[in-house]
Amino acid sequence: MIIVTLAVLYSGNLFGVIYSLIVLKTSIFAKYRIQTKPYKKGVFKERLPLYLLNLLILSIFGVVGIITLRPFFDTELPSIWMFAGQILFIFIIDDAWFYFSHRYMHENKYLLKKIHSIHHRAHTPFPLEYLYVHPLEWMIGVIGTFLGFGLIILVMPLNIYAFWGFVLLRNLHEIHIHSDLNLPLLKHIPFVSPVEDHDVHHAKLNGNYASTFRIWDRLLNTRFKEKSPE
Repeated sequence: MIIVTLAVLYSGNLFGVIYSLIVLKTSIFAKYRIQTKPYKKGVFKERLPLYLLNLLILSIFGVVGIITLRPFFDTELPSIWMFAGQILFIFIIDDAWFYFSHRYMHENKYLLKKIHSIHHRAHTPFPLEYLYVHPLEWMIGVIGTFLGFGLIILVMPLNIYAFWGFVLLRNLHEIHIHSDLNLPLLKHIPFVSPVEDHDVHHAKLNGNYASTFRIWDRLLNTRFKEKSPE
């Protein structure tokens, strides 16, 4: 289980590395960019140490999660409904936690200045920028995922395939919303917060606090629709 979990984590992030280098070094996706501001020269190399530190922290949480949750795992191949249902539930709980913790980091000026401002140095984001955060913020963010796991375990076993599926999809989603790319095949997924929302958040340092679903920002009147500055 541990080996597969790490393989899922690293495969998603390897994709993020390749995707980022293509975005930064080529013009293949240039026509899909939301912003026109050029990327800072040498930005990937400059931020690589923090990427690696947070990937190490993520790996540790993955291993700890597998060891801690092992007694509660269902290792049978699930039905499509069980697989999709558990993943969706974890996404909802995780995104609710992310919304409120993220919003609080903006409203608390000390946390904004000392911790969350690091992530907002990425005014013009690219895929792997989701890893460019203060390690403490990174660890706080993981709490939402474990809340989702825990709530499922209260009523039924957590399916290991749903666990792996969530880890991979969450990883790919974070890579996508930090890409600054409005890809036509991905922008019409129902209920899911599009890249533009998070791009505006990075540009304006306010509003659009959710990561996955638009509903939290809509219900709590924190969604901005303005385009990010060029």
